Amino acid sequence: MELLGIIVLIVSFVGLLALGVPIAYSIGLSGILTMIVSMAVIPAFTTMSQRIATALDSFALLAIPFFILAGQLMNRGGIAVRLIDFAKVLVGRLPGGLAFVNIMANMLFGAISGSAAASASAIGGFMHNRMVEEGYDKSFSAAVNVSSATTGLLIPPSNILIVYSLASGGVSIAALFIAGYVPGILMGLALMGVAAAYAYRNNYPTGEKIGLKTSILKFLDAIPSLLLLIIVIGGIIAGIFTATEASAVAVLYTLILAMIYKEIKIKELPEIILKTVGTTSIVLLLVGTSMGLSWVLSYENIPQGVSAGLLSLSDNPLIILLVINIILLLVGIFMDMTPAVLIFTPIFLPVVTTQLGLDPIHFGIIMIMNLCVGLCTPPVGSLLFIGCSVADVKIGEIIKPLLRLFIVMIVVLMIITYVPKLSLWLPEVFGF
Repeated sequence: MELLGIIVLIVSFVGLLALGVPIAYSIGLSGILTMIVSMAVIPAFTTMSQRIATALDSFALLAIPFFILAGQLMNRGGIAVRLIDFAKVLVGRLPGGLAFVNIMANMLFGAISGSAAASASAIGGFMHNRMVEEGYDKSFSAAVNVSSATTGLLIPPSNILIVYSLASGGVSIAALFIAGYVPGILMGLALMGVAAAYAYRNNYPTGEKIGLKTSILKFLDAIPSLLLLIIVIGGIIAGIFTATEASAVAVLYTLILAMIYKEIKIKELPEIILKTVGTTSIVLLLVGTSMGLSWVLSYENIPQGVSAGLLSLSDNPLIILLVINIILLLVGIFMDMTPAVLIFTPIFLPVVTTQLGLDPIHFGIIMIMNLCVGLCTPPVGSLLFIGCSVADVKIGEIIKPLLRLFIVMIVVLMIITYVPKLSLWLPEVFGF
């Protein structure tokens, strides 16, 4: 029955996707079809409905719409421009200065907004034309923007880390947030290394020299935006508020900041809120159906079968981790990040924690970093399409410069996988 369930699940899911059925519906329907193998039709539908409702009945999930709203306000509130100016002060004079600015601005904006898509859209929209005007290749500019936007999913606050906490059965969100700093910064630095080499080889110009007075003014102008990170993460670490409460604080702070900057008018708020509701509904539908499918997988004993299969390949933890990484990299190519985290966390987490002794916080960072690569790859890489749209380039044109960045991202992934301290050092320092 277990083998038949796996076959039905895979065939139905792939078939529905091939027919163009939206992924949330494909996940839900394939879960129901898999349950019908073991139970009657009516109980299968009833159980799936119950599991979807139960999955969404979570206080932690309230953080997602709030962080999405905060990201929308930041995108429209002039924060991106100030972070770009601040990044220019820090790295604009280095070789390939504007590429460095793009990467650092994505790291800062992605960290503050918690959204890679918002980061790629906002930063790419401002930086692409400037880079092209300075002589940078269009495809290289787009590739840098796409790859560096993923760093915001590792550097907190991050919605996907909240989703992983839910899928893992309650791993501390605060611990996950803190654990993402070193891997996210390491990824950004690695991408900067590739950008510097590419810029040096193609003789790209450095940025204009910025005077001390102007640098100080740009820094002071960026402080209110940067303070959001301190308020949100500092408040969580200090125990002043939970991650969900921190998301509400982030909305209030960014709204006040946008009003002070006079970038958002009161009459624009309904449009921003409506867009937030639309994005939230998509994310939460994916969460509900994916959690329902996770229950189906558990009911059909599929995680136990996968665990046994992995352990039969090798008893060497290094090999098993390599296999899991390869599987997740392939999954990321064909599946969006949110359902991938919700479906595959219950499958792989018992293997790595029980059999390999891996810390669930460390595995969460490995999984998110893995799936970040998938966001930049066709056929479903959302960041790839956003980056190409913003830069007005075709996907085929961006692939060559993106390959160099892929290689570095995978190298960093391997380092994070096999050096747990890089993820666990900061949580240990703060007592998580």
